[in-house]
Amino acid sequence: MNKPSGAASSLAFQSRVIPVIVITHPNQAVPLAHALLAGGIDVMEITLRHAAGLHGIEAVAREVPAMHVGAGTVTQATEMRQVREAGATFALSPGLTPELHQAAQDQGMPFMPGVMTPSEAMRARDWGYRTVKLFPAAQAGGLSMVKAMAGPLADIMLCPTGGVSAANLAEFLSQPNVAMVGGSWLAPLSLLEAADWLAITRLACEACAVAQSVNP
Repeated sequence: MNKPSGAASSLAFQSRVIPVIVITHPNQAVPLAHALLAGGIDVMEITLRHAAGLHGIEAVAREVPAMHVGAGTVTQATEMRQVREAGATFALSPGLTPELHQAAQDQGMPFMPGVMTPSEAMRARDWGYRTVKLFPAAQAGGLSMVKAMAGPLADIMLCPTGGVSAANLAEFLSQPNVAMVGGSWLAPLSLLEAADWLAITRLACEACAVAQSVNP
């Protein structure tokens, strides 16, 4: 099996916090990207959970070059080509299959696969991935699981996603095996639909302040 051509962690993100976003209309994407940048976050994961996601990725890639826009919830090999063509600079998945791995290779797409167990993390490492998405982090054991994996799998960096919030952000980021975290609290649907970009900028500023105060 081919080794991956890159990983999401190799991209030059300023932020260690990745907003996980479900947009319901493409016109939300660009002002959201600007709101996050204003708050100090230069990376965003627009998921494919809604049909507007792909169009939102296209809009941000075209209009907000300072933003690293990634595609989330990539679960099928055919989607890897679609998100690459839309302009995504990296892709994330809740899991890892041989087909997804090969599609990432074929597209030259930096890819962060999802894992939930040590065995899955070891398999991802065997395929060349050194940064993986721990998902769903809360159901996998949360902070306790992150700490438990740090001993035997210290060379695998994690991006816990699912259950990460402003309340526990500092605890996760302080762990030596946590490269970054993903979370939906930064751009909740209620604020997106209300077009409350100032509120999203405030949430981004708060998250960045916490991230900058933590030394993993």
